[in-house]
Amino acid sequence: MHRPAPTPTTTPGAAPRALQVLLLDDDLFTLELLADMVAGLGPHAVRCETRSLRALELLRADGPDLLICDLGLPELDGIELLRLLAEQGYDGAVVLLSGLDVGVLQAAERLAQAHGLALLGACAKPLARERLAGLLAQAAARPRRAGAGAPSGVAP
Repeated sequence: MHRPAPTPTTTPGAAPRALQVLLLDDDLFTLELLADMVAGLGPHAVRCETRSLRALELLRADGPDLLICDLGLPELDGIELLRLLAEQGYDGAVVLLSGLDVGVLQAAERLAQAHGLALLGACAKPLARERLAGLLAQAAARPRRAGAGAPSGVAP
């Protein structure tokens, strides 16, 4: 599902530039809530996906600036997705979400950092709007490599 960027509301701390954001969560309610919050924080291009394998294809093809990803996913869990992102050289920013125990989030955070991913945060659900605004601003401030998002040929 692709959501067009609406006219943003004026929010202190909103990201300084528009981002391409991919949201990955198998819970449709959470996905819609996140998409609405991101869209309300700036003129961001938001893409939503419920399937991790499809999200991996989108990440290879489009290389969004930011991936916001739930850890508990069917098909390919968030931990495995992190490994594959690192293998394919994804250089966008990553935010991890989970409703699981804080220990799971901390382990995933260490794994993402060990793989060299640009992890901006590992956050418990639900994600507060103020925290999301700060993460979007961090992602917008990050430089991207030339040719970012080009497919690398690594298969899951």
